[in-house]
Amino acid sequence: MSPAEERPSREDVLDAFAVESEPNRSTLEHYLRLYPEYGEELADLALELSRGAFDETAALSEGDKALVDAAWAQHAAAMPRETLDPFATLTVNDWRAVARDLDVPRQVVTALRERRVSFTSIPSRFLQRFAEAVRSSGTQLEELWDVAQPTGARSYKADGKPAIGEQVTFEQVLIDAGVPPAKRARLLAETD
Repeated sequence: MSPAEERPSREDVLDAFAVESEPNRSTLEHYLRLYPEYGEELADLALELSRGAFDETAALSEGDKALVDAAWAQHAAAMPRETLDPFATLTVNDWRAVARDLDVPRQVVTALRERRVSFTSIPSRFLQRFAEAVRSSGTQLEELWDVAQPTGARSYKADGKPAIGEQVTFEQVLIDAGVPPAKRARLLAETD
């Protein structure tokens, strides 16, 4: 077979039909006679080209709006509630100020931020002061502790993935941070 007798590819035929000045019925029939092996694809393309363009500026009817609103409400109700992380907006300087206001070493505040402290072991008085310092509430912090720590909160360069260890008591964090016994007793007290 010589190059002049080779049949055009399916893509070439479809491209040629798509650029016809009038891709009407007679043009489709002409292409179908010439290329019957591409009949189904040509028919699909002709149908696609004959469809009118969708008018995105047309206003929705009141019934359509009600359907859209109902579907959106159903979708919104099915979505899990996102707990806003009050820690996300705090800067390094904010965390320093929190540590200073609470009169604790920064590693105590870091342990709280990373939720390495058992929530139930935090005295209510200290928890209230901590919530105020991070511009939150005790309830919001309790919800925050219930969800898993967000991934990517800190960056590490290590051979393995960093793992979240077991939570420890607030008292243990104070001991590990080297807080003196008298000050530790004051921080652990439920009331002043």
